[in-house]
Amino acid sequence: MDADAYGPSIPTMMGIQEQPRTTPERKLMPLVRHNIKLMSIGFMVPEEQAMIWRGPMLHSAIRQFLSDVDWGELDYLIIDLPPGTGDVALSLTQAIPLTGALIVTTPQDVALADVRRGVAMFERLGVPILGIIENMSYFLCPHCNEKTEIFSADGGKNTSERFGVAFLGQIPLDAEVCTAGDIGVPIVAGHPESPQSEAFGAVAAELTTILEESGEEDELTIL
Repeated sequence: MDADAYGPSIPTMMGIQEQPRTTPERKLMPLVRHNIKLMSIGFMVPEEQAMIWRGPMLHSAIRQFLSDVDWGELDYLIIDLPPGTGDVALSLTQAIPLTGALIVTTPQDVALADVRRGVAMFERLGVPILGIIENMSYFLCPHCNEKTEIFSADGGKNTSERFGVAFLGQIPLDAEVCTAGDIGVPIVAGHPESPQSEAFGAVAAELTTILEESGEEDELTIL
C-alpha cells in the first residue's frame, strides 16, 4: 500500500498504468504485479497532477485504502510512508494496530538525523521498531566486485546500535536497481540471481526471522 500521497512511486516502479476495478460491493480491487497486491493514490490521478492535500484529506484517503479496498487474504500488509514525521504516520497509528515500523535510511549524517526523529516519533506513538535498513550503502564495481563506500560508512548500523534495534542489512547503490525501477520491473523479478537481489533477499529473510521469533508471522502483519 503506497501511502505517499505527495510522491507515489509504486505505479512507475511496478510498471502499472491502469486504474483499479471495483467489486460488486463497490470496493476497490488491488492491482497485482509479481504476485504482490498493490494500491496507490498514483493509480487514481495523472502522473503530473500535484496532490495538494491537508491532513484531514490524507486521513480520509488512508482510511479508505484500509477499509474500502478488497485486500483478501494477505501474508503481510506493507505500507510505504512518505519521508518525515507528518500526518500520514499519525493517521495510520490512529486507524489500525501496527505490528511495527521499518526505518529505511542512507548512510549520511543528514539522513540519519531524520531517522532519529522517526524512531522517536514511533516510540512516542507506541509502534515497535522492527529494524533499520541502510540503502545506497556502497557501490559494487561490476568489473571486479570491489565495494566502495560513496557516503559515510556504517551509519545505519551505528544508529541501530544506538537505539537498540535490529540492523536488517545493506542495499548497494547500483544503476541496475535504478533502471529496473524506471522500467517497472523490480530487480528481484528481472534479475533474481544478481548480487543486488541477494541483498534485498537477505534483508527480507532477516525481517522474517524477527517476525517469527516475535510470534507475529501467523497474523496479518502491518508495517
